[in-house]
Amino acid sequence: MKLLFDENLAPALVDSLADIYQDSVHVRDVGLKSSSDRKLWDYAAQMGCTIVTKDADFRQRSFLLGPPPKVIWIGLGNCSTKQIAEILRKQWSQIEAFGLAEEQAFLNLHPR
Repeated sequence: MKLLFDENLAPALVDSLADIYQDSVHVRDVGLKSSSDRKLWDYAAQMGCTIVTKDADFRQRSFLLGPPPKVIWIGLGNCSTKQIAEILRKQWSQIEAFGLAEEQAFLNLHPR
């Protein structure tokens, strides 16, 4: 699954998760830093990415518009990049299943 990490998440996630989420990118790396939600949404849809974010606006957009793209929402308050990487690793199988479920638009991740 190709992930697009939103600006509110650290660019370091791309490298730290490259072994399981190949071809994933951060908005900064594709020239979308400080872009509107609409631009990020359109880019993700065109490139086949799933947006990973802590931004509630994308949660709402996914409910209103549906996929593509899909949205993974990190439902944590203040947390470290390491904690986010751990959640994305631990819940890899759930994330992969979500990616294959055509009708699903939104996945809320939180620690288990």
